[in-house]
Amino acid sequence: MEITFDAQGLVPVIVQDWRSGEVLTLAYANAEAVRRTRESGELHLYSRSRQEQWHKGATSGNTQAVRALRLDCDGDALLALVEPAGPACHTGERTCFHNGETQPPAPHEALPALERTLQARAAQRPAGSYTVTLLEDPQLAGEKVLEEAEEVTRAVREESDERVDNEAADVLYHLAVLLRGRARALTDAYEVLNGRRG
Repeated sequence: MEITFDAQGLVPVIVQDWRSGEVLTLAYANAEAVRRTRESGELHLYSRSRQEQWHKGATSGNTQAVRALRLDCDGDALLALVEPAGPACHTGERTCFHNGETQPPAPHEALPALERTLQARAAQRPAGSYTVTLLEDPQLAGEKVLEEAEEVTRAVREESDERVDNEAADVLYHLAVLLRGRARALTDAYEVLNGRRG
């Protein structure tokens, strides 16, 4: 399918994080920006305010490696799935969509937020942090995963839906910590699951 550009020669581009699925920004591209993106593997856009081509992150260093470009059903919008090298927003925020109704977080935001917190704890190692205790003791972290898996299994058999949800959350948290101790993330397991689809 061909891209359908508007009367100004532009197409809207929704930019989404390849690993977390979070929407990072909405921008525009013209045919030249799309060509440069495909050739370079990094996101190129068209700045409507500056009326010029724009290599995302060229000045800040916060480039976005493009993993896939997808067209919507009408061909008049692009979805760019990217691996960002830093914040997407010029304000320094991770996403441009950091204003408005941000609370409560959407369910799909939970695991990416957890992964970022774990990465910060691993880097900063704050004193008294339960997460740091687990990161420094992989055996304990592994034991906690087993313990929580047993608790969620029991909850499914014998307890309320609320208890099932809480125990499942505990499993996910402890598993994410265990994986972070090996410099892995839940999203690495997601890629394995994608590879098994068929």
